[in-house]
Amino acid sequence: MKAMILAAGYGTRMRPLTDHTPKPLLKAGGKALIEYHIEKLRDAGIDSLVINSGWLGDKLADALGDGSRYGIPIAWSHEGTPLETAGGIKRALPLLGDEPFLLVNGDIWTDFDFQPLLAERPDPVHLLLVDNPEHHPTGDFHLTEGGRLRDNAEPRHTYAGIGRFDPALFAALPEGEAKLAPLLRAAMAEDTASGEHHQGQWWDIGTPERLDELDRLLTQR
Repeated sequence: MKAMILAAGYGTRMRPLTDHTPKPLLKAGGKALIEYHIEKLRDAGIDSLVINSGWLGDKLADALGDGSRYGIPIAWSHEGTPLETAGGIKRALPLLGDEPFLLVNGDIWTDFDFQPLLAERPDPVHLLLVDNPEHHPTGDFHLTEGGRLRDNAEPRHTYAGIGRFDPALFAALPEGEAKLAPLLRAAMAEDTASGEHHQGQWWDIGTPERLDELDRLLTQR
């Protein structure tokens, strides 16, 4: 199975740190955020990676290369102007192929084990949800006791930026900018979206202060 790491954002909320450094290359615990994903996905059994790039994409590609130093091939989908999540996936479909793939946001950190997501699943959408952080108290989606995702029920958990997707979900999208949320809600309305709740560590690195907190946590470890 392949995985795609989303790394094309501007990192606006992280300025001035991202004025000259792509957000996924910011370090915590002595390692770039994206390197944690690369190593965990490799160790989970992912065969190869696709990484999209936008802001300072050349620096990102120069730093990570073709993946040989990490022991996993990396293919690059350079966007120039970021296309939002679904638009970026649509652009990368020729690299991802026809089989389901894992999707991971490049600006998060988690202790979640990706390996269970490699197992066969009947739904075209399977999302990882986490407890709502302080900066997102209302959450995103409801998870039923049977593991189904709903957009119109309570309580709601937060989408972790990790999921398993069938590429057919994106095939009909026109080229260009497109958001992921409408596709997720459409799948939920058709009862073709499942999910699971991760109760371990999960960090959305959306501010320099959160990056500093994570750095302290990982350094102490």
